[in-house]
Amino acid sequence: MLGYEDLIKKLKIIKENGWVRTHRAGNTGIGKTLEDLLGIKENNIPGPNAAMIELKSARKNASSMLTLFTKSPLPPRVNSLLLERFGYFSEKGKKTLHTTIKYTEINTIRGEKGFGISIQDDRISLVTNEGEAVAYWDRETLRNCFEQKLPKLLYVKAEARGKGPNEEFWFNEAWLLSGFDFTSFVRLIEQGIVLIDIRIGQYSDGRTHDHGTGFRVFPDKLDLCFSHRERVM
Repeated sequence: MLGYEDLIKKLKIIKENGWVRTHRAGNTGIGKTLEDLLGIKENNIPGPNAAMIELKSARKNASSMLTLFTKSPLPPRVNSLLLERFGYFSEKGKKTLHTTIKYTEINTIRGEKGFGISIQDDRISLVTNEGEAVAYWDRETLRNCFEQKLPKLLYVKAEARGKGPNEEFWFNEAWLLSGFDFTSFVRLIEQGIVLIDIRIGQYSDGRTHDHGTGFRVFPDKLDLCFSHRERVM
């Protein structure tokens, strides 16, 4: 297994080597390419103090968002209720609910008023235009999800040029991020920087399928979720 210090050395070599063609077309190409160049199969690595570090990469100035973690809302089985009440039929004839929610506004779902976000002392809730809370996450659950998924993060940024299978990356910046700051996380939700993606569908037998309700952030704001930031490349 690649040790942390060796990993940083390899990153610097990758930077010196300049542009490299993507190993996979599409949004996930940057992560696949970096992992291949580093020779790692899993997306976590030993940290400086034997703690595991999550590896994430992003194109500089990318408009797409990064998923911090996924967690279904409460109470139990509320996904089925959300799907029944707010879902719509896809082209395949299955009930679907795909929507992105921002704190600063009530969104729309197929032209109808959808959800907004309300923040209380002990929870973050999804609310309707009338202020009805229809689902929630308690703060302690969100804190645990983040800290389990991202106790430390090695965040590698790359310049990008070209498109599709001809896209190229120059990995030239890396940060070691740690010390998740939940207060800052909530503030980023309030500022509309962290968004909530609801992704609920149906299996062929009609059962509810949670595709992963995610808390997502714009790549250039990711470091604001952490209290300790160290540039390592």
